[in-house]
Amino acid sequence: MALDLSSLKRAIASLDNAVRIATSGEKMAALGEEGQQVVRAGVIQNFELTFELCWKFIQRWIILNKTPEDAEPFTRKDLFRMAARYGLVEDPLRWFEYGDAQNLTSHAYDEDKARKPSRPRCAS
Repeated sequence: MALDLSSLKRAIASLDNAVRIATSGEKMAALGEEGQQVVRAGVIQNFELTFELCWKFIQRWIILNKTPEDAEPFTRKDLFRMAARYGLVEDPLRWFEYGDAQNLTSHAYDEDKARKPSRPRCAS
């Protein structure tokens, strides 16, 4: 049984679009400071959604293609280690960093952290 990845693909496209705007000096300058803050907040929201969808789809893939017990690790880090073992992600350490970034952005908005780029990618 194949997973329907359409929501993940839409989230990735939205994140790519938000990052493209946020990294365009010309577009950002035209927005002014308030507009720039809105774009950065949008990038963060898109990042958080994309990250969540990625690990949930990884978990579903493992349930469907391996065993349900494998998909219920003690931590999300365990899930990323397992995903690397199955070839779903290249480097679980990068995903640990994405998880740390997601935790930081979801608990406190920090302008300096909002300016630091970080984008997760599921393996194709």
